[in-house]
Amino acid sequence: MMPGSLIPEQFQDVTERIATVVAALSRKIARGGLDESLQADTESANAGGDAQKALDVIADEAFRQALVGSAIRYYASEEQDDVVEINAAGTLSLAIDPLDGSSNIAVNVSIGSIFGIFPAEASSDTTFLRPGKELVGAGYAIYGPQCCLMLSFGNGVQRYLLNPDTNRFCLLASGEKITSKSNEFAINASNYRHWSRPVRAWVDDCVAGIDGPRDSNFNMRWIASLVAEAHRILTRGGVFLYPGDARKGYERGRLRYLYECAPIAYLIEQAGGAATDGIDPILSAAPKSLHARTPLVFGSSDNVAQLSAYHDLPESETAALFGSRGLFRS
Repeated sequence: MMPGSLIPEQFQDVTERIATVVAALSRKIARGGLDESLQADTESANAGGDAQKALDVIADEAFRQALVGSAIRYYASEEQDDVVEINAAGTLSLAIDPLDGSSNIAVNVSIGSIFGIFPAEASSDTTFLRPGKELVGAGYAIYGPQCCLMLSFGNGVQRYLLNPDTNRFCLLASGEKITSKSNEFAINASNYRHWSRPVRAWVDDCVAGIDGPRDSNFNMRWIASLVAEAHRILTRGGVFLYPGDARKGYERGRLRYLYECAPIAYLIEQAGGAATDGIDPILSAAPKSLHARTPLVFGSSDNVAQLSAYHDLPESETAALFGSRGLFRS
């Protein structure tokens, strides 16, 4: 399935099974609308309260079934309320968002699958409710103009491309690196009024461009697909921000630590970037529950560090910064 693979032997079988599902999903997504409606809502919501699309359920079932008979003991999915035990003798466990960004299917925007691998412990809680730095592997698949599989097992990031003619993933590159600084950032600016003062001040300084304290012009991007944002940043640098904000239910952001943030942070750090909750490293934290959420900032290390520094400013200083300019004021 993966010619030229650099995957460690203990992860090869699990990765092959995941890659097989990814290839099948890529084809199903490409044929969406011809065989069935993939973007239709089901009658249920997942454990995080989000409406499930048909493809969310299809992807979850496909990954779970593919891992039967593998080294995976526990399977924790964003689409399942509780952990599923697959193999009581398994030595590894998988946390997965089977289909991230499924609401973008209808508009043909890139979507993906995100997963992290932990050593299996005696219970599912001790396996998954621990710091992301204890991951032994992570990856994501992006279903876009090309289907790519980005993987890391603690020794850099590997990029695989699905050859549509052979239905095989081929190694394109290893040792992917993110530039340490970039003039590109991604955030949903419509939530500006809800952000904390440090986040607003940081964005204001970027928007001020060459006339502001950064003395440089910035570009802003927002795809609203975590995998697409991560893939762009791994490819050409930048910084992504999904902070917590003042809205009810958004105090800790909306992204799940276990299935989304920790695996993405692992890949970003393996590529030389940084990932925080806006202040502290994401991978040093541990979720308190399977579906716990966290703010997330990741990308080029200098940019991520700058935002953390804004949170260290005295409140009087960030208040003064916010009072003197703003994203929607001259």
